[in-house]
Amino acid sequence: MTDQRMTWKEMVDFSESHDLLAKKLYVVSSKPTNGLGPISAVLDEHVKFQTKLEVDGIMFAAGPLASEDLQEWLGEGLFMYRAGSMDEAVKIAESDPMHSSGARTFTVREWLLNEGTYTVQVFYSAGRPKIT
Repeated sequence: MTDQRMTWKEMVDFSESHDLLAKKLYVVSSKPTNGLGPISAVLDEHVKFQTKLEVDGIMFAAGPLASEDLQEWLGEGLFMYRAGSMDEAVKIAESDPMHSSGARTFTVREWLLNEGTYTVQVFYSAGRPKIT
């Protein structure tokens, strides 16, 4: 039995030819280099940076990752950027105070958003309703 392989381009082409969204995003996996101390020192700057990316339309999603046993936060995070290329996504990640300070290291991978859905509900006059 031989291992079947598929190039990334073949996967992108498959997604597009099967009417999947095929929206390229860049996923950043961010991990501590030396515990929570250095992370805590730049956490406020990091949140400001992330918020600016959101306002600028670059940030698709971001947030912390729980430990596998769901008991604590070990300082890891996951971010998804809208970027024009891998190089651009890497430059954005390098600019994050978490990474430029050395508190975390990161990897970036291209990801295709193919399936899923979301719903938006807007209340013009009543504000956000109370959930009962």
